Amino acid sequence: MFEDAENFADIFRGGLPYLLIALPVLLICSANPVLASSEFSVQRMSQFDVNGVAYGCRASALSLEAKSLYTWSTGRHCVVAKLQDLTIDQFREIRQKAGGLVILLPQHVSDMTFEEKEHLNLLEQAMLAQPNSIPIYFSPYNSELERIITDITRTTSKNVEGKAQRTSAATELLSSISANGYQVIVSGASHLASKNSRIPIIQGELAATTKILKQMESGGESNSKLPLIVITSHLNTFGLYNEYPLNADAAVLLTLADVFSKLHSTPNAVPKYRLLFLLTESGTLLNFQGVKKWLDENVQLQNVDFVLCLDTITQSLNAETGNLYMHVSKPPKEGTAMNDFFKLLKNVAAQYGNVTVDGVHKKINLADQQLAWEHERFSMRRLPAFTISALKSPKEPARATIFKDEEEQIIAQTQQHAKILAETLAHYVYGLQEPYEIFAGPMGINKKLIKAYLQVKSALHNNDLKNAFEKYLKNVKIMYDKPDTRDPDFMFYDGQEARLNVYHVKPAIFDLFLTILICAYLASVYFVIQFFPALYDTVCKMTKPQVLTQANSNNTKSKVN
Repeated sequence: MFEDAENFADIFRGGLPYLLIALPVLLICSANPVLASSEFSVQRMSQFDVNGVAYGCRASALSLEAKSLYTWSTGRHCVVAKLQDLTIDQFREIRQKAGGLVILLPQHVSDMTFEEKEHLNLLEQAMLAQPNSIPIYFSPYNSELERIITDITRTTSKNVEGKAQRTSAATELLSSISANGYQVIVSGASHLASKNSRIPIIQGELAATTKILKQMESGGESNSKLPLIVITSHLNTFGLYNEYPLNADAAVLLTLADVFSKLHSTPNAVPKYRLLFLLTESGTLLNFQGVKKWLDENVQLQNVDFVLCLDTITQSLNAETGNLYMHVSKPPKEGTAMNDFFKLLKNVAAQYGNVTVDGVHKKINLADQQLAWEHERFSMRRLPAFTISALKSPKEPARATIFKDEEEQIIAQTQQHAKILAETLAHYVYGLQEPYEIFAGPMGINKKLIKAYLQVKSALHNNDLKNAFEKYLKNVKIMYDKPDTRDPDFMFYDGQEARLNVYHVKPAIFDLFLTILICAYLASVYFVIQFFPALYDTVCKMTKPQVLTQANSNNTKSKVN
């Protein structure tokens, strides 16, 4: 063959087409083909500013290789994990070094143990404590995403410290090359400041009717001179992500407005008090910004007996029955309205449900950026105010949790506490000292009423809240607190809803392996071409004696013949 080749090109004329076909095939194989894809609806972690301080997730773009809690290592990896498997230390390391985080939420929180629920509360608190520079997304429970998490969790065993145990380096390398990976991409998300950032504030009043007012005026009183009791609460519209937490406080406030409106419509049962109900859509996460706005607009409040604030009247997780706390900034003096209400509250709570009520005194720390309780906003304006809560401390992680126990348990506890507050308030406005059940029978507080109010939404989403106020109260007003353009007290951000695409692909190390293989192949071809003359001479020398021997043999045979 070599002797018949007239020139160098003749040698590769037959093999060159195969070479041209083989190279594109190898290049196509190294293009990291998508084996399968899945799409999920996710929520980006809440992002908001309060008094110039940033909270929550500050990024949205995500296109990285998916890794588990035990296999990620660099900022080019996105950690995909279950929320219950994530620890606080792991989260802090991820937010500093990883490229992103996708969290699968639990399927049934109510089925978890007490310790697991406590872990969720603490983890929630740690996530919202400071801004996070990486994109963080939450997915409702999905069996397909759970399967993907199981697939990418490549640990065989764990040591005592909980770290992954590895096999030999060679086995690990071969396993990594043959394995399949996942690519996570989030599309449709942004994190621009919302142009619709505003906080609704709604108020309504229960006062004496015209007939009763005329009777009072004959006695030297007018509606404006009646003592005022302010009952306030807040509606939480978001938590760790864009989802409604438990709003038992708003449910209790609307329940009180419901039952006391019936009293005001009953002849000879109208109390000589004005009841003002105030609901703002800014709780502890927004530093009670709505109440601050309302107080700025109502600087001339007069004849205020006290302000009753409701804050976490029912715990949504690990609720401890049998305890209520009255939080004050200054201990009430004997003979004051607050002190009288506290005594009535202890007696009524012991009568209905054997609930213990304790007083908790905490001074206002003006150096803190975040206020502890809502009543501190009123106390700073020298208004007598207190907060009724099921929590003893404002720093308890269950206060701002977005997770909930079984609905029946929540409704039952909310109904009990609403009953206690309604009876106490009625005893106070009517001047009753002896126990007497007022809200019973047709005027009783039932579970159906509580359940309906637990589902109330923001005034920005529908008119249910405004309609409820107008149904029970008079002089209903709604205002909106908007951030200042130059120095905003608060700010919300867009891009909470997004779509998560998970692609089943070959891992990056597979590309590296193919690249090395192709380079080795091309190098071998190069060296064959480069040293072909020497190779050609060597082969010719090896084959020439065989040709001469064969020719001599043929000549010998011809002579013999």
